[in-house]
Amino acid sequence: MPKLSRSVKITIVVIAVAAVAYFGWQFWQSRQNALPSGIASGNGRIEAKLIDASAKEPLRVKEILVSEGDLVKPGQVLVRLDTTTIDAQLAEANAKVAATEEDVAVARAAITSHKAEIQLAEIEQVRIRKLLAYGASSQRELDVRNMKVKTTNADLAAAVSRLAAAEKDVAVAQANVATIQTRINDATLVSPALGRVLYRLAEPGEVLGSGGKALTLVNLEDVYMEIYLPSREAAALKNGADARITVDYEPGRAAQGYVSFVSPEAQFTPKAVETKSERDKLMFRVKIQVPEALVTHYAEGIKTGVRGVGYVKVEDSAVWPDWLQNLVSVNEPAPKPGAAPAEPQVK
Repeated sequence: MPKLSRSVKITIVVIAVAAVAYFGWQFWQSRQNALPSGIASGNGRIEAKLIDASAKEPLRVKEILVSEGDLVKPGQVLVRLDTTTIDAQLAEANAKVAATEEDVAVARAAITSHKAEIQLAEIEQVRIRKLLAYGASSQRELDVRNMKVKTTNADLAAAVSRLAAAEKDVAVAQANVATIQTRINDATLVSPALGRVLYRLAEPGEVLGSGGKALTLVNLEDVYMEIYLPSREAAALKNGADARITVDYEPGRAAQGYVSFVSPEAQFTPKAVETKSERDKLMFRVKIQVPEALVTHYAEGIKTGVRGVGYVKVEDSAVWPDWLQNLVSVNEPAPKPGAAPAEPQVK
């Protein structure tokens, strides 16, 4: 066997030392990131609910005020639909209200007039009755005055009925105006929550059918991560349990969250989330919710679909490791749009 040269021996020693150092570092890292007892974890991705800005009835798109990627606030106008036809209906309904209100005024005037006639008829009735007692009038004249009192009372009752009917007509006409106004209001599509425009599905001039979508928004007030845990850990997990979320591009920071849902039944985990060996098992879906205040603070930087890891406390007495206590906070300045993720943020 040939004798190794000194340089070869040195090279072998260096490689051996490097290998020992590398595997030693890997072991130390695994020990550093090892989870203490009572804490479970799973791979996942940042997700959020989707909201559609849709037309309630068939109308033409007049203008769309946002583009894909825009951040929108609650109550912000997103889309205006053409309401020319409905505006004409509203004008007609308002005219009907004015006409029925005039009928009410006429009925009230008639009631006032009939009440005055009744007072006069009763006065004349009393006068004729006194004259008849002294023989200065006839029974026929008294009968005429009695009939006058009855007819004027009947006229009053009819006027009261006409007033009630006219007031009902006013209420119906006003309700019709309110209904048409609601249709006009519904033709202005506003954002129901803090969100980001994901898809722009229509353009000005297009006619949307009933329920037709103009935009799809990502609801940034409802951001979460779903992970999958085996039955032993899922069974011990409670709704409201403390949780943490980390993202792959910034593993040194964590976001505080809480468990908002634990599936009551087992299922196979999605291919995109877990490894093949883990998919071979039945797992339970767990939803980790990010607090709304934290999401709102970092809304400019939130991106759904970003991969990461979710951690949950299976036991209340468990203590988070140091590397999961470096939390992002609403007291820190939020990153500016387009800035590098040097500032802590949840994406």
